[in-house]
Amino acid sequence: MKSKTFLELADLKAMAAAAEAEALKHQWAVTIAIVDDGGHLLWLQRLDGAAPISAQIAPAKARTAALGRRESRIYEEMINGGRTSFLSAPALEGMLEGGVPILKDGACLGAVGVSGVKSTEDAQVARAAIAAIGL
Repeated sequence: MKSKTFLELADLKAMAAAAEAEALKHQWAVTIAIVDDGGHLLWLQRLDGAAPISAQIAPAKARTAALGRRESRIYEEMINGGRTSFLSAPALEGMLEGGVPILKDGACLGAVGVSGVKSTEDAQVARAAIAAIGL
């Protein structure tokens, strides 16, 4: 039997604080979502001024990154490159840049999804969150 590493509440709080700090530093109104390895929502934080739709998009990006074990931008790139069949992939709704998996020792612990600004900026906030737990 194998042991499994998982995110704890302290990890979520540290990641959320780092993501919020990164967003506020740049005055970006975003929503931050953190999911577990199965794509289940563990944390949702909508900063002041973030568009209401971002509260739907951020968790979808995070879920896509967790279930696919890769950044959500990979799917966006494949679709933009002509592989439109991915639009029918089950359970993958957030195929836009801004979802980043949380990887440790080759295993996916979950993902962070951010929505509200340019997709590269969303991803920057997500990466700041993950860096807060040393990954």
